[in-house]
Amino acid sequence: MSEHGDSRARARATTDIELRHLTRTFGEIRAVDDVSFVVGAGQLTGFVGGNGAGKTTTMRMIMGVLAPTGGEVLWEGRPITALDRRQFGYMPEERGLYPKQAVLDQLVYLGRLRGLSGAVAKASVTAHLERLGLAERAKDHVEKLSLGNQQRVQIIAALMGAPRALVLDEPFSGLDPAAVDNMADLLREHTSRGVPVLFSSHQLDLVERLCERLVVLAKGRVVASGTPDDLRATSVARHRLVLSGDAGWVRGISGVHAVDVEGRTALLEIIEHGAERVLLEEALRRGEVHEFSPQRPSLAQIYREVTA
Repeated sequence: MSEHGDSRARARATTDIELRHLTRTFGEIRAVDDVSFVVGAGQLTGFVGGNGAGKTTTMRMIMGVLAPTGGEVLWEGRPITALDRRQFGYMPEERGLYPKQAVLDQLVYLGRLRGLSGAVAKASVTAHLERLGLAERAKDHVEKLSLGNQQRVQIIAALMGAPRALVLDEPFSGLDPAAVDNMADLLREHTSRGVPVLFSSHQLDLVERLCERLVVLAKGRVVASGTPDDLRATSVARHRLVLSGDAGWVRGISGVHAVDVEGRTALLEIIEHGAERVLLEEALRRGEVHEFSPQRPSLAQIYREVTA
């Protein structure tokens, strides 16, 4: 590798957000319990979990909105500082917009609070308004916008300038499909320059499509993390069986769990080694087998398994 390539690799390696044993209690309630994971430089990391799992509390601790009860957040391999966080783009769970102020004026003001000059803030805001289809609403008050368009304004507040990291709480909520695609393109542009991106979402199909790494939280603890392929490797294997006749008899095969049976088709989990051979022998004895194929587990299936 060239010297230029080495320096670029070192730069990416040191711009991770790392959480070490992060804990937060509220009285006797432990909302976040010993959470550790890394948001890698140049990676989209999806943060998923049910309501009350601790995602928002964790993101608030990353951004310094809440102080940890225990553990720490690292940036560039050292404890994160308030100055570091000023260079992050943050989208909170609740919108922090002034309803009676014009969109453009408000976003430029927020950009200046983050240290951008007026000219740089205006240029960045204008470009983002164009990208997200809000250029014609720049002079409108926020309260006149639909909830989806207010969401776009909040997104722009996080993305303007050149943030060194992005922490986004439910950024895709309320967006139409075109806006989701535009937002995904914008996030990829940031990761292409080495920015670590952490975003939470309840839209598991979207997380599965976009993210290079996933962190699953349940009851304040990390119950799974890794690449989508890593998580699939730990999932229970499923097969689809299509027969020439009714498939109801598969429920009686030892070592096989029938997840779903409908007419000639069955979705099966092989829970004992060798049970598939017994299954296929019985199926061939009864008639023709049109299909017996492994099924790629979805993130929704994996999520249900690890949070059960």
